[in-house]
Amino acid sequence: MFVFPGQGSQYVGMGSDLIQDFPTARRLYEQANDILGYDLIKLCQEGPEEDLRLTRHTQPALLTHSLACLAVFRELTEDRVQPTLAAGHSLGEYCALVAAGALDFETALRLVQKRGECMGTYGDGEMLAFPLTVDHIGELAEKHFCAIAACNLPDQTVVGGRSEDLDRLTEAAGAQFPRKRPTRLKTEGAFHTFYMITAALHFRPVLDAAAMAAPTIRVLSNYSGTHHESDPATIKTRLFFQLFHPVNWIGNLQTAFADGIGTIVEFGGGLGSGPNPADKRPNLEGMVKKALRGTDYSVQHHAAINSQTLREAAETLKS
Repeated sequence: MFVFPGQGSQYVGMGSDLIQDFPTARRLYEQANDILGYDLIKLCQEGPEEDLRLTRHTQPALLTHSLACLAVFRELTEDRVQPTLAAGHSLGEYCALVAAGALDFETALRLVQKRGECMGTYGDGEMLAFPLTVDHIGELAEKHFCAIAACNLPDQTVVGGRSEDLDRLTEAAGAQFPRKRPTRLKTEGAFHTFYMITAALHFRPVLDAAAMAAPTIRVLSNYSGTHHESDPATIKTRLFFQLFHPVNWIGNLQTAFADGIGTIVEFGGGLGSGPNPADKRPNLEGMVKKALRGTDYSVQHHAAINSQTLREAAETLKS
């Protein structure tokens, strides 16, 4: 299975090694510059970080980086490593649809550019990640006008709401679960909650008009937690609803495990405080490993997020 991360895995310097080492990646970035109408290469390599963190910039930057990693991997493996399933977290779902042949690069890039603009312009609120189950935090969140934004793991639930509501929720949750402290996420809004309904309505005409084909492999839907149907019109409805409904990532992982997936390759983004691409670790690997605990499933994870890990993954998997 090929997987792709979402917002939060961007960093200044992202893609600099790929552009230097692989002409394939440089061409893709140059194409992105032309499509977007601004210098994405400079923004990704030099920042500033506050500009890269703006949703309208983050989403095109991450999609381009993820798909540059995918293009390089396909080149290094001579396209001999073929997935049977693709998935992405939030924004990453668009990358998964490109990997599955449902979207081409230009269409996907234009879609996430508009998606990011709408989410940044019309969205509201903030997000917190709680180390609690959705059953524990869900009802409490609603009492404070907040909503579930993502179910990443059985014991990791993201909640969105206005700052003052999240503060009251944090106080109430702290009294009820004193050892379970939330982490505030750096986003421009309460993504995947009712605070994104206006953004979704502005995004819908662009989504409706986009050229989309039936995917050649199965793709997982964040909205449903299971496989997308093959009909492009139905896929578009799921992408529309995804904007203001929780990302069911644990559902996606459980579906993949039940499908018998034994190998996961993660493309794009990176976490960690080191300044260079080689210092980064994959965003989704930790969630995959935690989701496997207590199960009988066995899955090998391979990072393909920078020049070094791309070469390593390609060498391991093509043989």
